[in-house]
Amino acid sequence: MEKKKRSWAEPYKIKMVELVHISTYEERKKAIEDAGYNTFLLRSRDVYIDLLTDSGTSAMSDRQWAGIMMGDEAYAGSENFYHLEEAVQKYYGYKHVVPTHQGRAAEHIISRLLIKKGDIIPGNMYFTTTKLHQELAGGKFVDVIIDEAHDPDNEHPFKGDIDLKKLQKVIDTYGADRIPYVAVATAVNMAGGQPISLKNLKAVRELTDKYKIKIIHDMTRVAENAFFIKDREPGYADKSTSEIVKEICDLTDGATMSAKKDALVNIGGFLAINDYELFERARNMVVIYEGLHTYGGLAGRDMEAMSIGISESVDEDHIRARVGQVLYLGNKLIEMGVPVVKPIGSHGVFLNAKKFLSHLTQDMFPAQALSAEIFLDSGVRTMERGIVSAGRNSETGKHNYPNLELVRLTIPRRVYTQAHMDVVAESIEQVFEHRDKITGLKMVYEPEYLRFFQARFEKI
Repeated sequence: MEKKKRSWAEPYKIKMVELVHISTYEERKKAIEDAGYNTFLLRSRDVYIDLLTDSGTSAMSDRQWAGIMMGDEAYAGSENFYHLEEAVQKYYGYKHVVPTHQGRAAEHIISRLLIKKGDIIPGNMYFTTTKLHQELAGGKFVDVIIDEAHDPDNEHPFKGDIDLKKLQKVIDTYGADRIPYVAVATAVNMAGGQPISLKNLKAVRELTDKYKIKIIHDMTRVAENAFFIKDREPGYADKSTSEIVKEICDLTDGATMSAKKDALVNIGGFLAINDYELFERARNMVVIYEGLHTYGGLAGRDMEAMSIGISESVDEDHIRARVGQVLYLGNKLIEMGVPVVKPIGSHGVFLNAKKFLSHLTQDMFPAQALSAEIFLDSGVRTMERGIVSAGRNSETGKHNYPNLELVRLTIPRRVYTQAHMDVVAESIEQVFEHRDKITGLKMVYEPEYLRFFQARFEKI
């Protein structure tokens, strides 16, 4: 007898709630105008459902909150550091750990240590802060992700894969001595939370070993990537998420981690390294920029919450529900006819703003305009991932024009219910029905770095 597909629910009970304000249209209109049509500049009190980011916005468990009370706030040798070190070694397999206040601090340190002026860093699509740190260290990022990743309608199951021919061409063109490492992200953010396959990562490892090139892993969503490997890659259905995570990490030489995503904390990160000499240099550098090597800019209680969060991140019930909620929203929007990046990724649903607002040119910042319009409709905060995030070409000063012009609906972990997802979907459906009335924007203020955080716009 064939089993009927059953509904599922979140694998937790709610112990505490945070009351939110449901604003009026007039309040939202004033708020978005005051914010210069940049959702990053909205005040959180004006937001109803916050899908700006999954970074540091997760709900911690009772075990994590209990861990907070066990914070050892010793300046040196905090017991919580050793708990964190043990968790990283157990679940990820890296030998040495340098705690940092968040992921971009780890990016800064590894860039300063490994990159010299004129170096080339190939990677499976850029990420904003990673690329900037590489450039500030004197390097240049080169995208070697497969072409399918730049096509929002392509349903390749592993759009985070590296194109080995592209990588080989970079090595042949510049020489292995100018490539300090290959940057490999799991669950590639800018591609829509798209995973890399273990088959591909093994092939990348084989190629880099041939030329003695390191692999540095952006592992902020590694458990989510492992979920997709278990679900989509032949031979892994019976492996645990924890086992797959370990196998991914074992194929790399080190990692930067923003624990504010997978590891379910509101602040924290680390740099993990296998090479002891490189670890010694990183441990020395963290003292300059972050704090002593056994706290790295974090309170002891933060490290304790992180170590517990690491163990919870690979729990099968948790990861199935976490990614399942994203898939629920994504599939609902697809059924409504809303153009989204396919297949649905790990941490959010990405609207295809080029197709959504096909009457706007990319110079009119369609993703930024769409994000503002969604907030105006319902108080749902999303974010732009397109031409604004791509910034300017460092040599010409002109806009970079990415193929992907997206609005990211990023779902915090363990925060919202399916009913919230229904509200989000219905709001976007309403905006989609009236999309022809949406006008573009012009940028009236642009900061020097990472402009998407602070840029301001006006309606055309």
